Formats: sequence, structure tokens, C-alpha cells
Amino acid sequence: MKRLIINADDLGADEGRNEGILEAIRAGMVTSASILPNGPALAHALRGIRAGGFENVSFGVHLNLTEGRPLAEGLSRLIGPDGSFRGKADAHRLLLAKGDAALRSEIASEAALQIDRLLGASIGISHVDGHQHVHVFPAALRTVVETAKSRGIRCMRIPDDAVCTGDETIPADWLEEARRFSALGKNARVCLDGSGILVPDHFCGLLLKGRLSAETLVAAIEQLPDGLTELMVHPGRVAAGSASGPFAGFSTSDREREIEALLDPAVRRALKRAGVLLTSYREVER
Repeated sequence: MKRLIINADDLGADEGRNEGILEAIRAGMVTSASILPNGPALAHALRGIRAGGFENVSFGVHLNLTEGRPLAEGLSRLIGPDGSFRGKADAHRLLLAKGDAALRSEIASEAALQIDRLLGASIGISHVDGHQHVHVFPAALRTVVETAKSRGIRCMRIPDDAVCTGDETIPADWLEEARRFSALGKNARVCLDGSGILVPDHFCGLLLKGRLSAETLVAAIEQLPDGLTELMVHPGRVAAGSASGPFAGFSTSDREREIEALLDPAVRRALKRAGVLLTSYREVER
């Protein structure tokens, strides 16, 4: 049997992003969403979820150690001079480190606060993943697993994208980044064996960055193997007015193209033709 979780990332980034993700959920084409605990539009996202109609949708913690301001106080390793996270490139270099006890301690403090913020919202949290995949980096993996398990969260994303293969249309730097994340994901899958954390069998989405369309979605669906696959997507609507802050670039025309692709009838037809059952992380837990 082929089962597919379609998970939208970055709920809480801004109101446009929220509206697009919730629209795709209501249309039945997004079955799961990951929430930024420090997102500027978190309250707006939570109001949308609480409005109802999402009983079969799973919501997860999109652990963020790269952008915006942390929830924890007294950090030094994870933040820059302005008190914000260091940004994607610097944070990723830092999180590749092993054996840094001070860094692990800061990650534990921040992860606990971010997870607790969403657990306290009483919307039901099914899984944890990482903004820009921070959760599978060597400095973070074990700490995130321990923190999630201690709070009853038993599911996690593993971004080892082996389902969707690359081609010449993918820019070389995007392809290299996807390979790096996938290598970290493969290592994380091995490390999680026997940990009690549940993960989907397969993952897809790294190589769809910036090129998600109805055509690429249909091609991905046609390649799905048996078992449970998570497909990572980033739909949204362009935020009204002029946005500012660390997440200002999130709601762009790329996000609009993704939601239109997800809502294209050709994608529904491909799912039916391939015999794919849409599901969520709620089912993984059972």
C-alpha cells in the first residue's frame, strides 16, 4: 500500500503563509503542517486551527534554530551579536559540531521551550521536524529526540530524499544542498533505530525546492514506493502589505505557485491513478 503525508512547513511565518496552508488543508491536499514556535504570525495560525475542521490533520513542531529570536534567555552559542539566531549558513556550520556540551545544553533549553509553547496551545502535536532541517544535524539530533520523547512526541521527519531523483533542471547549488541534507537524514535514520521514535519509510521534497508544479507533483506521485512517504511542501499566499523581519521573504510567488500546484485537479487524478492514500502523522502514532 502507498500512503502519503503531505506536510506544509512554516505555519506561523506570516499571515499570508498561514492562509495559504490552511486553504490547502481545507481543500484536502495538505494533511499535516509544521508550526514555527517563534513565528511572528503564530497567534494567527493558532486562531485558524482553533476555528475547527482540522480533526484529521496532524500538527508538528517546526524546531527553529536558524532564524528569528530564540525563546530561551541567556544563550550565547546559538545566537549572534543582535540576540537573534545566526542565520542558516552560520547555524548549519555550528550544528555540524560534535562533543560541544555547551551547545547541546543551549539546544536542549531552546527545544524544550519551543515544544512546550506548542504543547501548551492544546492543538495536539504529533511530530517534530526542523526549520531548514536543523533537527538532524549532529549537535541537535540526540537532544531533540530526548526532548521530544520526554514530552510524549513519538514521530519525527527524516529528510533523506531518495524518492525524487534530480535532473539537469535543478541548479547545482540546490542539488548539493539536497545531497547534504539527505546524507544527514540517512545518518539520523540509522541513529533513531531502536529509539522509540517513529518515522515515515520515505521522504520527498528536497529536490522539489523552487520547482514544485502540478507536473513535478504528478511525477513524484508516480515514483512513490510502497509504504509511508512524507512529501514536504511550502504553499502560501503573498502577505498583504510590506513584510519585514527574518521571515519576510517567506510568502512569495513561489509559495503561490505551490498552492496552485497542490490544488490542480491533475494531482488528485494522479493520486487516484497510483492508488495513493493520503494520511497524516496522526496515523503514524497509532
